[in-house]
Amino acid sequence: MTHIWAEAERARTLWLSGATPQNSHRSVPSLSSAVAGGLTVRHFPRHSHDHFGIGVSHAGGHRSWSNIGSVEARRGDVIMVNPGEMHDGSCLNQKPRSWKMLYFEPQIASELLVEDQSAAPRTLRPTVRDHNQARRFERLFNVLTEPHSDSLRIDEEFVLTLGYAFRNHSSHRPLRFAALPGVRQIVKLIDREPEEPLTLQAMADMAGVSRFHFLRGFFRATGATPHAYILQRRVRLVRQLLAAGEELKKASARAGFADQCHMTRAFVRQLGVTPARYRRIVTEPKRRALSFKTAI
Repeated sequence: MTHIWAEAERARTLWLSGATPQNSHRSVPSLSSAVAGGLTVRHFPRHSHDHFGIGVSHAGGHRSWSNIGSVEARRGDVIMVNPGEMHDGSCLNQKPRSWKMLYFEPQIASELLVEDQSAAPRTLRPTVRDHNQARRFERLFNVLTEPHSDSLRIDEEFVLTLGYAFRNHSSHRPLRFAALPGVRQIVKLIDREPEEPLTLQAMADMAGVSRFHFLRGFFRATGATPHAYILQRRVRLVRQLLAAGEELKKASARAGFADQCHMTRAFVRQLGVTPARYRRIVTEPKRRALSFKTAI
């Protein structure tokens, strides 16, 4: 089973299955992408997004790792993610689950909280049971998919939904655990140049600690091992290169993968879609904001 995943990171439009350009185009402030998930038992490895995400679980149960540890969400629960927050996803009791999600640009927090005098960044809680929040989200999602919704209503629902979330379900708590300065520098290096080859010993030497202390400190800082974090960042770079029209083989090499097969395995494991299919969809002129994510 497949479901729609509108992926364009810089786009402001939402396209849904079966919609036509005349009734599906939306000008949505800070909207990055949308997910309407079918029932799935698929497990997603640890990864992160560049955006804030908010959604509602519609069926089954979902377990994931988050910045506060392992959490569970069941039908009707609100699920949220923060930019750069490592998380994974698996079903509860081997039963399929489904959900809807909307992703927004990181600057939305400051835009919605301009009257907040604190300069500390906001961190959304990974899951909450709040029927008011869930209803607000459903109204926003529905207004985005209705054929004739006007822009004023979209803007109103957008501000009400995200504003409610940040004011009621966020805190100034740092997203990541405290890390040694040397470890933070390695994380920044990987974020900046994920294609560079790095060994555990080399990273530990740069951080000025033993391999054991570096590995433990890196996991505390990111929620992932160095190998998993580098793979996640390389897949992110491949996505950007493919969206820009790069060929698969060149994108694989530029992102630091040993070969295209290695890249494809990592890409499918994280996103549930082959890089070839992803490239074909995101580079198609009339469907640039649309991609697919395999549900099972």
